[in-house]
Amino acid sequence: MTAQTGTAGTTTTSADDTALKAAHRALWALGDYPAVASEVIAALGPRVVAAAGIGPGHRVLDVAAGSGNVAIPAAATGAAVTASDLTPELLDAGRATAREAGVELTWEVGDAERLPYDDATFDAVTSCVGVMFASHHQPAADELLRVCRPGGRVALVSWTPAGFIGQMFATMRPYAAPPPPGAQPPPLWGDEDHVRGLFGDRVTGLEAVREELPVDRFADGAEFRDFFKAYYGPTIATYRRIADDPDQVAALDTALAELGDRHLEDGVMPWEYLLVTATRR
Repeated sequence: MTAQTGTAGTTTTSADDTALKAAHRALWALGDYPAVASEVIAALGPRVVAAAGIGPGHRVLDVAAGSGNVAIPAAATGAAVTASDLTPELLDAGRATAREAGVELTWEVGDAERLPYDDATFDAVTSCVGVMFASHHQPAADELLRVCRPGGRVALVSWTPAGFIGQMFATMRPYAAPPPPGAQPPPLWGDEDHVRGLFGDRVTGLEAVREELPVDRFADGAEFRDFFKAYYGPTIATYRRIADDPDQVAALDTALAELGDRHLEDGVMPWEYLLVTATRR
């Protein structure tokens, strides 16, 4: 685990943590996460931008930005945006998308648990189903708040434990590699009490709202499963782990398809998420 103070550049990283971050970076480079971002969850980016009240002249940091589903629409408002992510391949995809859209912003490799920015640098700090995947939640939360100026806004979207993606991870868990020691489950960021505990009294006006993303990309559960098997890093890694066991592969195939079918109604899957907004004290 990272030992850190409240100032950028004064952290100590263990060998285990370095290896964990390398594995995390490689995980999200698998498949084609930008396709997930653009074809399935694109609407979440503008939702975060609106919730944070981002506009012209604001200094914005999007943490665990991926390919820019928040950062690009934030920059389109006229804000000065920095997109930070641990995985360079995702930033490269974001740069290409931003160029096509005619939008300018800064793309920088950065660790959500050890952000390379000074205290109180940004007017708004955001993350959309990104920072939730940092292994250690308290250091990540501390960093979100540290780089946000007093009076600035924090806006986060995270999948909930009981929602569709939370259930997908629960379905994959028996087949996936065990989490590293000390790592916390990502969907905990979708639990209001957990987030309130992470932020404590360092914020005011914290609001947490459960909303649903209507996903109409998949005709049935099998199409959902096959898309995630091809494009989504955690799903790809899980299947690679059991590739030599046809019975396990078949069981996971069935479980994921059934999960998708259970949630599909009139061509739409509702994926629940928690939207958290707060003001830095």
